Amino acid sequence: MDEKELQALITLLDDPDQIIFEEIENKLLSLGPDIIPSLEEYWESSFDPNIQERLEKIIHNIQFEQTKNELLVWKMSNSYNLLEGLLVINSYQYPSYDNNLIRITMEDLKREIWLELRYEMTPLEKVSLMNYVLFNKFGLSGNTNDYHNPQNSFIGRVLESKKGNPLTLSCIYTIIAQKLDIPIFGINLPKHFMLSYVDDDQQENEVLFYINAFNKGQVMQKSDVISFLKQLNLPLSKEFMLPCDNVTILKRVLRNLITAYEQNESSSKKQEIETLFKLLEE
Repeated sequence: MDEKELQALITLLDDPDQIIFEEIENKLLSLGPDIIPSLEEYWESSFDPNIQERLEKIIHNIQFEQTKNELLVWKMSNSYNLLEGLLVINSYQYPSYDNNLIRITMEDLKREIWLELRYEMTPLEKVSLMNYVLFNKFGLSGNTNDYHNPQNSFIGRVLESKKGNPLTLSCIYTIIAQKLDIPIFGINLPKHFMLSYVDDDQQENEVLFYINAFNKGQVMQKSDVISFLKQLNLPLSKEFMLPCDNVTILKRVLRNLITAYEQNESSSKKQEIETLFKLLEE
């Protein structure tokens, strides 16, 4: 469809007949994200609140379809890359966000750690260096004042505000660690997501110790995790004590968002996040 045809279609959005509007809406939705700039341009030039509302709905629905498609592609062919999955989730809330800014920030943090990293360092020394750069120098910290804020689950917002929840802080930590070939992986511990430093020399990747990113990289032992699980009356299963995969991590990000939007009474966003969650379960 050329620009003139598109403009003609957009001008019909003010039709009072609901059936005609839905036909136009479906046609615009079928054209995909390429038409969003034209829709936004028409929104800016329109002074009719009804048309603006309809345009906002169409733009959001196009962007949500794109998010769903990108999440499916990530799951099927790119789930080894945790950062790219988090960028898809970030685009749900911030569709116009320049994700390259996130990639650049992550690369800058990686480079800063790499400059001080030495081959002979022990695992604890490597973690100490990472903690210094991420928490002391860059300033990441746990958002204890607004723990359930949905913004804590969007990596772009966390890197901007430098405040996040245990899961997002852990994601930033493990992504940078793995870029540096430091074997730190996520642990899907109930109530409080953690990290593990594994022994690469062992066939089964035995955990050397655990890391609490929400508490500025505090090192914890296996006995601490066991005590935590006993407090919750949960079994000492491998699921809670050994590294999990990236799909599991993204599902937990979405679960956190479902809870956050439920508490904020954002029912439409909650339903959309539930739709994204189901895509990862299929």
